[in-house]
Amino acid sequence: MKWRPIYYDTETTGVRPSKDRIIEIAAFDPEQNKTFCSFVNPECPIPPEVTGITNITDDMVKDARIFQAVAPDFIEFCSGNVLLIAHNNDAFDQQFLEAEFARASLPFPNWKFLDTLKWSRKYRSDLPRHSLQFLREAYGIEANQAHRALDDVTVLYQIFSRMIDDLDLQSAIDLLSQKSDIVRMPFGKHAGKPLSEIPKDYARWLAENGALDKKENSALKEGFMKLGFIGASS
Repeated sequence: MKWRPIYYDTETTGVRPSKDRIIEIAAFDPEQNKTFCSFVNPECPIPPEVTGITNITDDMVKDARIFQAVAPDFIEFCSGNVLLIAHNNDAFDQQFLEAEFARASLPFPNWKFLDTLKWSRKYRSDLPRHSLQFLREAYGIEANQAHRALDDVTVLYQIFSRMIDDLDLQSAIDLLSQKSDIVRMPFGKHAGKPLSEIPKDYARWLAENGALDKKENSALKEGFMKLGFIGASS
């Protein structure tokens, strides 16, 4: 199937889709060379620590439209047979989109998604970290204004284009959907180390704290189970 890629990113008041809100949403359509970017009034104060990271203040969003008003424009921008691509899409951006659509009582579009963080962890296991800024440095891409939606989107486009080279998007989707064994620790203080070298106590600690119960860490949990580091009930 022929997909039209749309790279997108959200900035939010926090990390909990059920409680926090989107404050900025941006997207880039490389085929049409068009961009979308809008502040969103979250109808609540932006925490100081978020402003410290994003440089987005309450004053910057106070006159912006609420998500319900921004959504139709974003839907129009992402119309057609599109593949929405984001870094940490599955655990963050898509969840925030779905939560905001639900709050606005809007039907969620039948979009297809791809998570570039999962791709990086799966196919660049040689890298010790997989954050967007680390990947930017690894691929020699010029520095941007990190944690602002449109800047992150354009950097992501450059990174993922190099990651998949001439691979078509449908093949990328198919490859990412295939289960494979994780051989290196994808995150945390032991990131990049072979799973067999991870301290058993650390694997048990992750299991006890619920980190391995997250959907995106299911393959990691299976890897620790195969090594006998944790039990099936962990």
